[in-house]
Amino acid sequence: MQKAAKVCVFLLCLTPFAWLVTRTLTGRLGINPVEDLELTTGIWALRFLVLTLAVTPLRRLTGWNRAIQYRRMLGLFAFFYVCTHFILYVAVDQFFAWTLIVKDVVKRPFITMGFTAFVSMIPLAVTSTKGWIRRLGRKWQLLHRLIYISAVCAAIHYLWKVKVIIGSPVYYAAVIAVLLAFRVLWLIRASKSMKTQRVTA
Repeated sequence: MQKAAKVCVFLLCLTPFAWLVTRTLTGRLGINPVEDLELTTGIWALRFLVLTLAVTPLRRLTGWNRAIQYRRMLGLFAFFYVCTHFILYVAVDQFFAWTLIVKDVVKRPFITMGFTAFVSMIPLAVTSTKGWIRRLGRKWQLLHRLIYISAVCAAIHYLWKVKVIIGSPVYYAAVIAVLLAFRVLWLIRASKSMKTQRVTA
């Protein structure tokens, strides 16, 4: 049953990519196909980052501990979509013009933020296996806090890309802010609880 559920989640996560491929092959992209592809893959990368961040609050608030089993898959799909987004930018948008790409990363703030989000996700994807979890031990959790940087940079990248402070870019930024605030409040609460236990011990 558990394996079947994971397969269903995997297929659901892959559906946006399959639909995007279908739209591409059938000529149903927007007026600017490259921009449509880049925007769609970027938004889905951001969505999966949000879903990954939401797993822990969901588990703690509802007690549904099985949710943790899907966090790694969601995180890897976030990386998959951000890689697709980056490859489209490098290969299709810029035609591997590395000099121009480097200039973009250095001089255009929204691309700087997007590139930072992408780079910070690489070690998360590489160390997502059980083997790396065993090797790193407690350092694994510390390393995987990079997802906070990835999410914040991705949200800023989207905001600065569209250059409007209304609509979906703001909603994603707000949701990420709430999820990060939840973690901060939870840590404060846990810290106070530990101090109370020490005093009463």
